[in-house]
Amino acid sequence: MLALKIILIILFVLIFLQDYKERQVYWFLFPLVGLCSGLLFYQSTLPELFLVSIALNSGFIIFLLLIVVLYAKLILKLNVSEAFGLGDALLFISLIFSFSTVSFLTIFVFALCFSLVTHLILKKRSKLKTVPLAGYLSLFFGLSYIAFWAGITNSLYAL
Repeated sequence: MLALKIILIILFVLIFLQDYKERQVYWFLFPLVGLCSGLLFYQSTLPELFLVSIALNSGFIIFLLLIVVLYAKLILKLNVSEAFGLGDALLFISLIFSFSTVSFLTIFVFALCFSLVTHLILKKRSKLKTVPLAGYLSLFFGLSYIAFWAGITNSLYAL
């Protein structure tokens, strides 16, 4: 269990560092995040709740990705790949397995807000114009897990 937690934090750190520095992340890190976070969530909940949460979280992510695609094509008049990175989508999908639906939605929204604020603060230092969304989300989710395991937050899985 401890090894799984350490691996998950290392994966989040690797995603953050790669996305922030190079705007590219090794693809195999995303399924590993999904596997580790899914195992941790599965061990802390009922199997039925786990499956229902995955289904609801998947619906939310599909809806969100559909909105991004439509916004990129209709409003921005760009290809989706120019407006939204594949790594971002892969991270969204890998995080589906991490929490119950209410917790997932809450943490995900706060992670997006954190990403926006962090990017606005750090964009002056960066030479690249793109947003390392997967990196910022990984940083936030990693810090959320650490806060839960350290006892700073009471509950991560059952909001």
